[in-house]
Amino acid sequence: MNQTLADDLASLRIDRTPKGPNRGLRGVLGTVLVLGALAGVVAVSKPYLELRFFKSEVLVTEIASVSPVHADVDITATGYVIPQATANVAAKVVGRVSKVNVQEGGRVKAGDVLFELDPDEQNSSIAVGQARAAADTARVATARANSAEIDLEYQRQKKLADSGAGTRAEVETLAARLKALAATIAAAEADSRASVAEVASLAVGSKNLRIVAPIDGTAMTKPASVGDVASPAKILVELADFATLLVEVDVPEGRLAKVKAEAPCEIVLDAFASERFQGQVVEIGPRLNRAKATALVKVRFITPPSALRPEMSARVSFLQKALDQAALREPDKIVVPASALVSRGGAKAVWVIVDGSIRLTPVSVGEAFGNGFILESGPPPKTRIVKDPRPELADGMPVKEKGAT
Repeated sequence: MNQTLADDLASLRIDRTPKGPNRGLRGVLGTVLVLGALAGVVAVSKPYLELRFFKSEVLVTEIASVSPVHADVDITATGYVIPQATANVAAKVVGRVSKVNVQEGGRVKAGDVLFELDPDEQNSSIAVGQARAAADTARVATARANSAEIDLEYQRQKKLADSGAGTRAEVETLAARLKALAATIAAAEADSRASVAEVASLAVGSKNLRIVAPIDGTAMTKPASVGDVASPAKILVELADFATLLVEVDVPEGRLAKVKAEAPCEIVLDAFASERFQGQVVEIGPRLNRAKATALVKVRFITPPSALRPEMSARVSFLQKALDQAALREPDKIVVPASALVSRGGAKAVWVIVDGSIRLTPVSVGEAFGNGFILESGPPPKTRIVKDPRPELADGMPVKEKGAT
């Protein structure tokens, strides 16, 4: 064996010499430290990454508009303005509309002519009926004339028979003819009466060609047009009496005891959110809606606004005492919940939800009010904001309401 081969074999020999005790341990500890650092970075950055790239669930509240009479409110309910007197106007007969005297939104009085139907067909029917009645009257006159002639002959033949110059058979024949003519006259007179009654009926029907308003009211729908076919089954226009407008609200069964007949109320219309109106309970429904566990309560306006319209949304607050004029003039208080406020640089702000993301918006608040503060400057009422916001929130983060899918 030469020296080169011996060296090669020596290089393949396993080194069993014990190594230093700290060398392997340092490698393990280094790996553990690196993995721990990575885990820490992931743990710290995960919430921020989730908030930035995924929708985070947040609790939502809103900026509220609170009435100055808030302390006197027993219960608040929402509903709609509903007319109590309405009428669906239709024709009593079938006909084509020839004239329209009302327009959508127009006011009418009971008895006003709203529509007129084409009278040609009705006039033609009346003319035919009158001709038939005249013919029946002529037949009656003819039958009576024939009866008078036969009666004269009967009287003459009867005298002759009584004197022996005539026969009894001729007298009996004439008597039978008189009876037949009497029946003919009766039938002709019946036909004549029927024809006259038919003409009278057609004349009454012609009055139905003029369609009148059954109540005072305002046209709520677009009326039928000239040329449309009217019938008892077709509504030509809908009327509503604005003088009977009431606010109808649903009150939960559990709070119905707080609603009293003739109790004072405050009414706020969504269409005029900055105004408040005096109201009064006029009716509490005699039965409950079992499906919703609510009772219908009707409230009238003490002084209704001129722009009041059916189906307007309304909020009714049932009060312990009536509103005075000073309270009516006092503006609503804008309140921001204390749970939505955050501090940034010594100033107050809220997280406003806009199109599924959040924006930090500065606010200025005044004195405490209930569970919040009077908002002196900031977003308007009904603005949706984050409740109990987490400190890691940032501008532009996508969010969704907690519990929403």
